[in-house]
Amino acid sequence: MHLVLLHLLLHLVVTRCSGDDDQFVYSGFAGARLSTDGVAAITPDGMLELTNGTLQRKGHAFHPSPVRLLRGGGAAARARSFSTSFVFGILSDHAGLSAHGMAFVVAAGTDFSAALPSGYLGLLNVTSDGDPRNRLLAIELDTMQNDEFRDINDNHVGVDVNSLHSAQSNSAGFYDDQDGAGGELRFRNLTLISGEAMRVWVDYDAEAARIDVTMAPLGVPKPSRPLVSARSNLSTVVAADSAFVGFSAATGGTLRSRHYVLGWSFSMDRPAPAIDVGKLPKLPRAASKDRSRILEIVLPVATAAFLVAAAAAIFLEVRRHRRYAEVHEDWELEFGPHRFSYKDLFHATGGFKDSNLLGIGGFGRVYRGALPISRTEIAVKRVSHESQQGIKEFIAEVVCLGRLQHRNLVQLLGYCRRRGELLLVYDFMPNWSLDKYLHAREEGQHLRAPQLDWALRIRIIKGVASGLLYLHEDWEKVVVHRDIKASNILLDGEMNGRLGDFGLARLYDHGSQPKTTHVVGTIGYIAPELGRTGRASPRTDIFAFGIFVLEVVCGQRPIISVAQDDGEVLLVDWVLHHWQSGSLSEAVDARLQGDVDIGEASVVLKLGLLCAHPFVDARPSIRQVTQYLDGEVALPELQPTYQIPSTYDTSTHESKGSNRSISSLSGGR
Repeated sequence: MHLVLLHLLLHLVVTRCSGDDDQFVYSGFAGARLSTDGVAAITPDGMLELTNGTLQRKGHAFHPSPVRLLRGGGAAARARSFSTSFVFGILSDHAGLSAHGMAFVVAAGTDFSAALPSGYLGLLNVTSDGDPRNRLLAIELDTMQNDEFRDINDNHVGVDVNSLHSAQSNSAGFYDDQDGAGGELRFRNLTLISGEAMRVWVDYDAEAARIDVTMAPLGVPKPSRPLVSARSNLSTVVAADSAFVGFSAATGGTLRSRHYVLGWSFSMDRPAPAIDVGKLPKLPRAASKDRSRILEIVLPVATAAFLVAAAAAIFLEVRRHRRYAEVHEDWELEFGPHRFSYKDLFHATGGFKDSNLLGIGGFGRVYRGALPISRTEIAVKRVSHESQQGIKEFIAEVVCLGRLQHRNLVQLLGYCRRRGELLLVYDFMPNWSLDKYLHAREEGQHLRAPQLDWALRIRIIKGVASGLLYLHEDWEKVVVHRDIKASNILLDGEMNGRLGDFGLARLYDHGSQPKTTHVVGTIGYIAPELGRTGRASPRTDIFAFGIFVLEVVCGQRPIISVAQDDGEVLLVDWVLHHWQSGSLSEAVDARLQGDVDIGEASVVLKLGLLCAHPFVDARPSIRQVTQYLDGEVALPELQPTYQIPSTYDTSTHESKGSNRSISSLSGGR
């Protein structure tokens, strides 16, 4: 009994900061009193589990006592050197694939309630990223490439100061001291999601204002050459007498992963204490199936029973093959990772039951589902493709679009071909599409979700514009969506607008011209020049975006039903009429009940009209649109000089668009 008490006392002395020592070591976390939030917890076998495989979650764990990072006070305060080491492991339910990563954190506080999961690693959000008031240093172990943060790849280590844009980063790995030739160290790659335990050392030299990050497989001594080095004066970063040290991790919305810390040590002004590797808990392993056991059971089966079972199996296999028969061609082998089996999609959607039907559009039905093994929620769109002409090019573009990654785009995961139909697989968005909220009353729907107040509407508009900027200018190719509309703007769990349904999208190289094709889209959103040229371009997307902006601000469909004698009128003409009459504020959705910045709403309405201009050259680029929305550039002075038709006759309006006679907006671009 006395030995047990003595052991506990020693453990407490080692693991708590006291006096000027400011050091601790955890060789496993059994009994540790860390400060945790989110899904973070300490497992019964002594591991610090930051995330548990749940989608779209974050977890934090900090040493309960702050460390004294600064020496002195006031303007003369200077940061102290520190050293830390930790053993971690990242597990994914899918070999070679992972959600987002984890980070070691030095922060002035521990409140990360406003942070987002996914690409922000549970540390920051869209508005706070890059703000010096974050007072934050993070060493990120990132397993996903986020273009908005200029990540170098999907397996890297970075030094982040108040932002997810790393000051310095490098691919995960280490410089092998034991394998040098002529004094040169050979770089050895490491895979962060390998499921193997690895060790990281972080050393901050206050005199040199330098942060060194080193890593190696568990059991390999600390390499002499750091993996990443970055300059940063933490006196101006944290700017507080004391700071908290710990860890943060986050998962995405598609793939399940778990982040663990097995051991951790920390010290101020000296090397971190040694971690007793022999006492560390073991990372969990996925249970493997042993097929040999199946053979041991099957072989002793009596011959007669075996023949009956074989006959039944053959019968069921033939029946199953007919039920799940797919179309396969040799050229599709290169797209293997992006192809789903029809069987998996069939079971995921419950056999495409009507109870899982999310909606019906002009190009197919969309069903909700969950993949059999990972339980990842998906949306499956069934599109008819009776004609084989161009299907190879179409599939190639679908697979290429699957590499798009942006917070305001719905992820296209892959496809499947079966008989006369094509199935497109997307991320599932839990809050449905934007049009369900804009037009819920007229459709008799009652959605349990936040109301579309003005702040949410303008955030959705800016989000869609950001996604379009990525498609038109920032990705490796130019992507023309060709079907921008409210029903294709889906809302994720945090009511962020995401542009989805890339079934009609076309892409081409920057600097080249798009090819002429047949006119597709939705009536009311189709640019008038498409009827003449048949050539979709970024500016035709801008036209549809302009109609979408008017729809969001006004709460009206692109074609408005008016008095019975008058028929129908275009939304753009209806808004323009209000502008000419000096009553532009009356075009704003009445459901906002005055809770709106009329000045801002008027600017957004004028921007929508400018985007929906009938002349291609008068429309702004999407980069200009984002600058107008963010207030970086003032919207040009415009005059309402459209010539408005009295009514809109849908019987003469074909998919090629309206040929209204409209004069140019003054002020230009």
